[in-house]
Amino acid sequence: MTALTVTPLHVTTSAANGTERTKRRLLDVLKRCGPQTAQDLAGQLEVTVPAARRHLGDLLDHGLIETRVEKPGGRGRPQHVYRLTERGEAAFPKTYAALCVDVLRHLQDLYGQDAVLKVFEARNEQVAGPLKEELDALDSLPARLALLTARLTEQGFDAVLEETLEGGEVVWTITQRNCPSLTVARQFPELCMAELTFMAHLTGLPVTRDARIVTGQPYCRYRVAAGAHAESAIGASCPCRAAQPGQDGK
Repeated sequence: MTALTVTPLHVTTSAANGTERTKRRLLDVLKRCGPQTAQDLAGQLEVTVPAARRHLGDLLDHGLIETRVEKPGGRGRPQHVYRLTERGEAAFPKTYAALCVDVLRHLQDLYGQDAVLKVFEARNEQVAGPLKEELDALDSLPARLALLTARLTEQGFDAVLEETLEGGEVVWTITQRNCPSLTVARQFPELCMAELTFMAHLTGLPVTRDARIVTGQPYCRYRVAAGAHAESAIGASCPCRAAQPGQDGK
C-alpha cells in the first residue's frame, strides 16, 4: 500500500497536489463538524458522491478515519457515517511536546535531575519489556534487527536497516530519519542517552551512535557491533538505565 502523506493544517493547501488537497479538506470537515456521511462531505466539498467515497476509501485504508452505521435522529434508513480516528486526529497540530517539556522541567525543578532520569528509565523499561520478548523469539540477528527497525518505524522514527561489509566484518546500521521526541530531546539530552542504552539492551550487543538529529544532522544512526569509536553502550541485564549526560562525548 502506498504511503499517504497528509499535509498538516499549518501548511497551505496550495503546497499539496489536488488529490491530497481533497483528502486534507475531508479531514478538516470531519475535525470541525464531527461525524459526516459521504453525501454530507460531498456537498461541503462540492464534489460528486463517488469522488468523495473514493477519497474516503483511501483515508480508511490508511487508518485516518473510521466508519460506523447510524440511523439519523435514531430512526430512518441506516447510513454510513465517517469520523476521525486517533491517527487522523494526530494529523492536526498538537502541543504535546511543549507540555511534556514543561512537565519535565517542573519535575526537575522540584525533585532534581535524578527524577527526570528515573522517568526516562521507567518509560524505556515499559516499552522494552514486550519488545524484547518479540525479538528474543527470533533465531537470527538479521531477523531481530529487521523487526526492531519495523517497530521503530511504527513509533514514528522512520527507521531503515542496512548491512555493510567493513574490513571483512558485517556491520548493521539502523538509521532513524525522524525524531518524534525532538522537542524534548533538545531540552533534555538524557533522552538521547536513554535511547542509546535502550538500543543496546534490545539487541544485546555493543551499539554505537555516530549521528544525531538533535545536533543538526539529518538522522540518528546506530551501528550494531561496530566497535566503540563513536558513542557506545553495552546491553546490560538492567533494562535501559539512562547514562548521565556528557558520557557520550557530546
